[in-house]
Amino acid sequence: MTAAESGGSVVRRILLGSQLRRLRETRGITREAAGYSIRASESKISRMELGRVSFKARDIEDLLTLYGVADEGERAALLGLAREANVAGWWHSFGDVLPGWFQTYIGLEGAASLIRIYEVQFVHGLLQTEAYAHAVVTRGQPEAPCAEVERRVALRLERQKVLVSERAPRFHAILDEAALRRPYGDRSVMQGQLRHLIEISEQPNITLQVMPFSFGGHAGESGAFTMLSFPESDLSDVVFLEQLTSALYLDKREEVGQYERVMGRLQQDSPGPEESRDVLRGLLQLI
Repeated sequence: MTAAESGGSVVRRILLGSQLRRLRETRGITREAAGYSIRASESKISRMELGRVSFKARDIEDLLTLYGVADEGERAALLGLAREANVAGWWHSFGDVLPGWFQTYIGLEGAASLIRIYEVQFVHGLLQTEAYAHAVVTRGQPEAPCAEVERRVALRLERQKVLVSERAPRFHAILDEAALRRPYGDRSVMQGQLRHLIEISEQPNITLQVMPFSFGGHAGESGAFTMLSFPESDLSDVVFLEQLTSALYLDKREEVGQYERVMGRLQQDSPGPEESRDVLRGLLQLI
């Protein structure tokens, strides 16, 4: 199963959840009443409508009946969507080192047609070399046993396959110069990472820009973020904000719009791809 196929199950879960919410609201039914009809809590309905849980066919059938969906074609389509949404992603095999809140992100990452990121702390995970990833994981998890470190690095490398898959997304990365100057690993690790960035930035689906110190203060003052866009027209863009023990997924139009404007300013104010490769080459000479 490819990243896009398994990631698609997450997208289908979100799409089905949003359609269930629309049907419930159209009928004027509360989440509490919907939960009662399937012997579940109001919070279970909320999680279903957000696409955060798997779906049972019986629950979907009961909800569709409650919402007055009698057309067999419409019911069959939604039940089919539920079956597709329950397909386990490849990342489930990494459950021992993968927190639940990050599993949703990996699914969305694999299903996106456009990924835009701004990073300030270190090189983004999709662009890391194996040696650099190992240094980052070791620094972040200093007490983790070697086997766990290797599993975390393997997960990161598996994620990177999305950039070279048959349905690879467009990937636009803006790396703050701080992320490139902060050393992870020894001199050879940093040299290898910079060379990798120069090389991978030549791929047709990848655009890499560096926000240099010399520009001064810039639009990315709130820190790192990721924007995900999808080929499905009825799925809104999502902004992903990673925190220490959880994450935020923003999809409200006004909030996404603010990040859209910040990303636009960062793209405009950073040197273009070729000039950014020159910046990388210059940093490589300094190591």
